[in-house]
Amino acid sequence: MKLRMKTRGVRTPRKERVLHWLGLQREYVHDTYKLRKKLPEPTVCSSCGAVFHKGHWSWAVKPAGAHEAICPACRRIADNYPAGTLRLSGSFLKLHREELLNAIRHQEREEKRAHPLSRLIGIKESKDGMIVTTTDMHLPRRIGEALWHAYHGELKLHYAEDARLLRVSWKR
Repeated sequence: MKLRMKTRGVRTPRKERVLHWLGLQREYVHDTYKLRKKLPEPTVCSSCGAVFHKGHWSWAVKPAGAHEAICPACRRIADNYPAGTLRLSGSFLKLHREELLNAIRHQEREEKRAHPLSRLIGIKESKDGMIVTTTDMHLPRRIGEALWHAYHGELKLHYAEDARLLRVSWKR
């Protein structure tokens, strides 16, 4: 049996057709930090100084007459609402704490240079390790992979159901 959908001349992506055939719908993923509408050009974050220009945030000189708004990363930091977490544990952490912190901060600097919305929210010590929270889900993966390449150990990635949160754990 062939799958037929009324598309009125518009071809729907295969994934959408399969969902329709199975009687399923794509769920709407609500991200409170995603912009509702396009910001006026240019806009500068009043908190960190990032510039929104040509549809994305970048580090640039503040243009004259720029509008002001707070970028999604600064809003996440203010709300302490991470998009990614990295949990470090093991005896290696206790022996090489400063070295690991320097590696974490180095990865954040490198990622933030190209992507202003990719930042650390905080680093918290706990009794069994350390928890690093970030404003996006790519930074904890990058940090975890860098630690794994440099020091080996065990790296685990866990993507949440809604694909808006990543939990990474590294242990050695």
